[in-house]
Parts: sequence; structure tokens; C-alpha cells
Amino acid sequence: MSAEYHYKHEHLSRFGEIGKGNPELARKFFDYYGAVFAEGALTAREKSLIALAVAHAVQCPYCIDAYSTDCQEKGADLEQMTEAVHVACAIRGGATLVHGIQMLEHVERKGM
Repeated sequence: MSAEYHYKHEHLSRFGEIGKGNPELARKFFDYYGAVFAEGALTAREKSLIALAVAHAVQCPYCIDAYSTDCQEKGADLEQMTEAVHVACAIRGGATLVHGIQMLEHVERKGM
């Protein structure tokens, strides 16, 4: 099956319907979500850029769409958004490489 079957743009606009199965848990999640993204030590724009980077790291097309739009609405430009994506790439790449030490230790133990 194609990704088009699984990832439909219209799913994002229906996200609030996820509460049909358990309205109380959905309300708690959305309350928490709203609190997380409220202005605080970080601006809403900064949080949106972080969310955009994380969306790319976890490869969520819904979040990428939502936070691409949100970043623009909060005044981020393409350069800032692209830099945020590169930060996510560097962290994910670094995490992959540092796990290579596990392989290195394994090889060293085997005397290869």
C-alpha cells in the first residue's frame, strides 16, 4: 500500500476526533498539549521550531505539515525552519554514530 493510503492530509484536521473512544483521556492530552505550547521560558515561535525539528526526527508527516504552517504563522522564515530541520538531522545522525561505539567495543572484545 502506498503512503497516500495511510497518510491523508485531511486526517490532521480530524485530530480532535481522537477523543471519541475516550473523551477524558483526549481532554487531558489536549490540555497538556496546550500548556506545553503556551508562552513560557520559550516563545511560542521557538517551541514551534522545536516541534518542526522533532516532527522531522520522528518522521510524522502530519506534524511536519502542522508545524511548517505554525512556524510560518509565528513569523519563522524558511532559513530558520531549514536550520531547525538540520539540527534534528545532526542530533539523529550523531545518535546513530555514537551507537557505533557499541559495535566498536564488540569488535574489540572479539579481537578482530
